[in-house]
Amino acid sequence: MTDPFCGLLIEKLPNLRRYALSLCRSGDQADDLVQSTVERALKARSSFDPASKIEAWLFRILRNAWIDIIRKNKVRGHELEYDDAPEIADSVCHQGDARLMVSSVMAAVERLPEGQREVLLLVSVEGLSYAEVAEILDVPMGTIMSRLCRARRALATKIGLSSE
Repeated sequence: MTDPFCGLLIEKLPNLRRYALSLCRSGDQADDLVQSTVERALKARSSFDPASKIEAWLFRILRNAWIDIIRKNKVRGHELEYDDAPEIADSVCHQGDARLMVSSVMAAVERLPEGQREVLLLVSVEGLSYAEVAEILDVPMGTIMSRLCRARRALATKIGLSSE
């Protein structure tokens, strides 16, 4: 592939899918969200500034696509696929200490308020800077720092690492 934009886009697909999974918590829905993001990115490629990081630009597109889905689902209601039932049952099974710890941390992350969860995942999992997260979420950098601090404290309390 000779198109550098498409090369960068393909390179960031795993990051997009990971972020999509953190938002929607469904593999199929995350794949659809990533596909929608790629389509939107290709249509809007002329608005991308090559001097900036493509990752932040793509995450913002993905987040906006997710917000569109949430708005659409508020009208339609929540849908649960029959095939999702084994995943739900599997999460309840006892499978070793490490897996249980990961499950409890992920459950605690999921119980965080959306703003805190989003900031925690973008900074801690995706490795984005505070400035990049502030740009993606369109909030001041101070808000990012306070949300991250509150998220970390709440997470530590929820998993028993803090006595607050």
